[in-house]
Amino acid sequence: MFNPSSRRIRLQGLETMKYQAPLEGLRVVEFLGLGPAPFGCMMLADLGAEVLTLRRPGSELPALVRNRSTLEVDLKDADTLRLVREMIEAADVLVEGFRPGVMERLGLGPADLSAANERLVYARMTGWGQSGPLASTAGHDINYIALSGALHSATRQGGTPMPPANLLGDFGGGALYLVTAILSAVYERDRTGRGTVLDIGILDGTTYLTSMLHEYRSTGRWSDEPGTNRLDTGAPYYDVYPCADGKFVAIGALEDPFFAVLLEVLGLEAELADGRHDPASWPSLRERIAAAVLTRTRDEWAELAGPTDACLTPVLGLAEAPDHPQVRDRDILAADGRGGWTPRLPIGYRDDATSAHDLLRSWVAAGDRAGRSVTS
Repeated sequence: MFNPSSRRIRLQGLETMKYQAPLEGLRVVEFLGLGPAPFGCMMLADLGAEVLTLRRPGSELPALVRNRSTLEVDLKDADTLRLVREMIEAADVLVEGFRPGVMERLGLGPADLSAANERLVYARMTGWGQSGPLASTAGHDINYIALSGALHSATRQGGTPMPPANLLGDFGGGALYLVTAILSAVYERDRTGRGTVLDIGILDGTTYLTSMLHEYRSTGRWSDEPGTNRLDTGAPYYDVYPCADGKFVAIGALEDPFFAVLLEVLGLEAELADGRHDPASWPSLRERIAAAVLTRTRDEWAELAGPTDACLTPVLGLAEAPDHPQVRDRDILAADGRGGWTPRLPIGYRDDATSAHDLLRSWVAAGDRAGRSVTS
């Protein structure tokens, strides 16, 4: 079932209308991997796509495999491989995350499949991309963001680069790039009648995310020395500070009006705003802000700053975030029944999945020859 966001319904006045999942009817065959491809297919499934996930016999399900129909397949077996080809003939999209050349060796490369399904959008999700000297080598999020320059930007002055878990590469530069490319290709196919092959690299997507930094650097507004810029903790009004209880608050008062409110909330004199954009003033300004923040606990600051434009927020852990009033209001976390939480898309989400057998039967009902063969 697809559950539209109650907020979206209220805003659009759709209370009495039946809501259809945005990607209802889009058929996706996923060769199960790790990281960005499962996240991207999770997004497609959450938005209503019919995702059939193929995995090795006996393999454990990794994270992010929800709302999907899963099927164990032995790709070394000739009969199974024939059935997999027929599934793909009935699909709109194929997603795979193997190293370059693996699908070709299985006889499942783009050239092998395009004749039987010229409308197929074939998405290849890797770390380095399909070409280049590193294409066939191993890597993980931290390696891809390191080479893109993004990891370097997450460094305090004199400190060590700090990777933000695997959020930036795997999911920001990988999965979101994958979904955007797939939807663009499906839209293009509606005009041309033909599918395409998508070469999606985490390195590529993460590099694209650094567009603003490259533009700033080219115009003299970004220094190669980490921790000296407005947005990399160089500026004292864009940083994280410890509080009296050892917890932290995040401050992002970049604009003058917001900085003026911040000074008022912190109990600091308004004159500190004079010359605050001059990096020479940053060390002393940082000391004043740090000393002020240390006088209260994190939650006391959150209560004081909450209804203002001070751009001061508490730094919450994953266990704390669901209790924040703003997070609760947005309906973006759901209890998972195991004492934890499941994030969900604010525009709506799917909360069920058809069995692989039933899914293939539905493809048969739609008149797909491949589906009839697979489920017979």
